[in-house]
Amino acid sequence: MRQSYPSSKRSGLGPWLLVPLLTLVLAACGEGSAVDPREESANEELSAGGAALGEFRLRLMAANITSGNLQSYDPGHGTRIFQGTKPDVVAIQEFNYGNNSAAAIRGFVDTAFGPGFHYYRETGAQIPNGIISRWPIIASGEWVDPKVGNRDFAWARIDIPGPKDLWVVSVHLLTSGSGVRNEEAVSLVQRIKDNIPTGDYLSIAGDLNTDSRSESCFSTFSQVVTTSGPHPADKNGNVNTNAGRSKPYDHVLVDSDLRAYQTATVIGSSSFSAGLVVDTRVYSPLSEISPAQSGDSGASNMQHMAIIKDFLLPGDDGTTPVGSVTVGSPNGGESWAGGSSQTITWTASGVTQVKLEYTTDGSTWNLISAGTPASAGSYTWVVPGTATTAAKVRVSDAARPSITDTSNAAFTITVVPVPVGAITVETESNNTAATANGRVGAGTSVSGSISTSTDADWFKFTVTEPGTVTVKLTMPGSGDLDWYLFTESDLSFFEVRGYTTSNPEVGTYEAPAAGTYYVKVVGYSGAMSNYSLLVTGAGVQP
Repeated sequence: MRQSYPSSKRSGLGPWLLVPLLTLVLAACGEGSAVDPREESANEELSAGGAALGEFRLRLMAANITSGNLQSYDPGHGTRIFQGTKPDVVAIQEFNYGNNSAAAIRGFVDTAFGPGFHYYRETGAQIPNGIISRWPIIASGEWVDPKVGNRDFAWARIDIPGPKDLWVVSVHLLTSGSGVRNEEAVSLVQRIKDNIPTGDYLSIAGDLNTDSRSESCFSTFSQVVTTSGPHPADKNGNVNTNAGRSKPYDHVLVDSDLRAYQTATVIGSSSFSAGLVVDTRVYSPLSEISPAQSGDSGASNMQHMAIIKDFLLPGDDGTTPVGSVTVGSPNGGESWAGGSSQTITWTASGVTQVKLEYTTDGSTWNLISAGTPASAGSYTWVVPGTATTAAKVRVSDAARPSITDTSNAAFTITVVPVPVGAITVETESNNTAATANGRVGAGTSVSGSISTSTDADWFKFTVTEPGTVTVKLTMPGSGDLDWYLFTESDLSFFEVRGYTTSNPEVGTYEAPAAGTYYVKVVGYSGAMSNYSLLVTGAGVQP
């Protein structure tokens, strides 16, 4: 067990720290430089503004994201990733910049994070480990890595808000084999047990170079931190972090005390329930992590992908504000047709964004929306085409999954057999009239997606006799898509269109004769969204 030392929140650092004064200087400025007056000012402001905080978010990152030919952050790719994801505390590897002078390192921290951030960087290492923090580093140092000579284990004790300190150990294990990595883990775990108070929070984070999650080092690390999943993933669900995205090299491991407060990583309208693997090549919309560029994670000699986990911690008053959500509909007993557009409603208090999910079997949950403004109170949902009597909807706080509510009872989803020859799902490529999907049957919903800013989806349907045709395009949330209707004889000029900001986007057309007609779906001004297309009319072929 880790020894139980008094926390510095109550009794100071204690005599067991062997580097009290020098360490404080290193923590503030790195490598023994004189204290930067900007940091003294920032510390004074923190002290003067020490009002109780009810709750605060902590974003932890592991980052071995150097690029270029010199294993540094000079090319700027990693810097933009830091700027776009806004971590609070970073365990950084290969911490080299410019000529590595105190001024160069200080300038890098100012640019990538901000002039109020603190850092510690181990000395005398070819590819040093370090810790960068929004909050003051009150102690720091390095523990010898017994298996490698060009870096050690860098550690820092951080004075985060609230009653506990946060200890972060930045590690970079060897690539030479799983047995060697376990020897490194054994050494580090013993250091942690000997030196870090059990009452404080702990994170071991960095580049473990692990080929799999079954390596013995994880069993060793589990003595002091939790190593079980779920694990952070990118936009496509890939949890691997090496440059080729095939192995789980990088990790943010935390002790059970801190794990209890883990929450979804929310960036813009995107939410990642277990944390985020930052790969700019697949992240969408990229504007959420601006100024990061799409090619940054694929830059020349980019080491790995950064890993993020978020936590919502009690602040200085020791309390966590209470929030609530309540499902309004469907709340049980409803019968909704598969493919139809229905409205999910809820009420919420103390919640910013909600996550929406549904189940058709009572146990497996499927995502509807990762993040929708809680204040909206409703969401237009295209009901899936799965017949069931056990459907339910769940609404949760996107940032605090424990704040949640589910339909009080099951509702029914009915499915009408699809007419022979009719389609229910868009199939790419259908970007032109010549490749249009069809037939869209009367009253049969077709689900599709405008997946890029230049995507266009074409469909065709058959009219057997003249009459009124109604086109209805439904988007989830605030999606803004438009549709255009064409005759087979003129595919250059539309006959009628639905191009307002309405959702659903509905319009009618008086078909003058039997024949084949086309509908094109596009995003307004580059908008992207899923959708459901429904064509109806007495003369439209089922």
